[in-house]
Amino acid sequence: MKNDERRVAVTGLGLVTALGHSEPEVWSSLLAGRCPLRALKNHDYAGNKVCSGGEIDLAEFEARVPATLRRADRTVRFAVEAARQAMTAARCLPAEADKPEDIATIFGSGCGPTETLHASHTRFAEKGPAGMRPSSVPNGMANAVSAALSIEFRLTGANYTVVSACTSATNAIGIGFRMVREGHAAAVLCGGTDNSFDPFYYALWNNLGVFSPIADPQRAVRPFAADRAGTLLGEGAGALVLESFASARRRGVRIRGEIVGYGESSDATHLTGPSATGQAAAIRAALRSADVAPHEIGYISAHGTGTDANDLTEAQAIRIALGDAADSAPVGATKSYFGHTLGASGAIETIGTLLALEHGVAPGNLNLEHPDPACPVSLVGAAPQPLTRGLALKNSFGFGGGNAVLVLRRYS
Repeated sequence: MKNDERRVAVTGLGLVTALGHSEPEVWSSLLAGRCPLRALKNHDYAGNKVCSGGEIDLAEFEARVPATLRRADRTVRFAVEAARQAMTAARCLPAEADKPEDIATIFGSGCGPTETLHASHTRFAEKGPAGMRPSSVPNGMANAVSAALSIEFRLTGANYTVVSACTSATNAIGIGFRMVREGHAAAVLCGGTDNSFDPFYYALWNNLGVFSPIADPQRAVRPFAADRAGTLLGEGAGALVLESFASARRRGVRIRGEIVGYGESSDATHLTGPSATGQAAAIRAALRSADVAPHEIGYISAHGTGTDANDLTEAQAIRIALGDAADSAPVGATKSYFGHTLGASGAIETIGTLLALEHGVAPGNLNLEHPDPACPVSLVGAAPQPLTRGLALKNSFGFGGGNAVLVLRRYS
């Protein structure tokens, strides 16, 4: 019984992505090899060098948004919809009689409420201080995300937003894992959200020089390929409900998987240039946390951005951390499906990894006709690949040198 109190179950999953707005829709699209990357159309992106990515159809999405949140930032609206799915699945909505008490809200976001901040900058440029709305302060702060979730679902545990670039959601899940395992919270609503296509914010990324110039968006993102040319952004949110096995079994809710380890590190070398040594340290820390040997890992969900530096560095880090065990652990990268969803990527891709473990099959790697021989890992091919072992790594690495890795286990 005590062991079940310390084991961390995933009992709720929720997704809002360009690939679909629900877990079943996303999973079926992953298995089918469907790519939703397209020319951007929700705003005017004239003047940008690259105008494509994993953009969500706003008309379809807004039909799901409660009237009370129509004026909230899109980053917040994504998070609330994903969280609603996860909370419903885990039977943790406010009206549930047997929901866990003291549910915490720990969410990640790389850039926070970009629409609100852009609108505030525009008003200031046009009208000066007199044009500033007081509501822009609470609506524009990064923790508007976790605050909105806490209020919407009346969650009285700790609530805060983790802002750590592309590791934000994975950090949030790792914190939630530790809170449940160590008894600091009965349950945690965690995940990540980002709106990447606000015109102001998108233009900043456009000039960074990391976007793939390949004209066909569906062919543009090519993680670990010899002919990879860069990444494309995506947007959306992923949400998970974590609780102890004892709580899940007592309440009779479905367990979708288990988080068994979490590791993190900092490169401490460069703001945007990754370090294989730093990344390997996070992988090793996650394995120690899970008390798992490298040869037990049966799947690796890579950060896999499709940029030259990231993919080469990550492959080297996997080899450093796992040694010869890297030869038998298939590596998948799903940013070629979602685009790079930044602070939401860790949550969206963690859910994809849990589904892969649950179904015993890894989605194929899109656009990998020519694997890079300089990346010494065992890559999943174009077709879905059966998984024979029930443990997986989920890697996330971000600007600033932050590294975060989860160890996930199939539940049976």
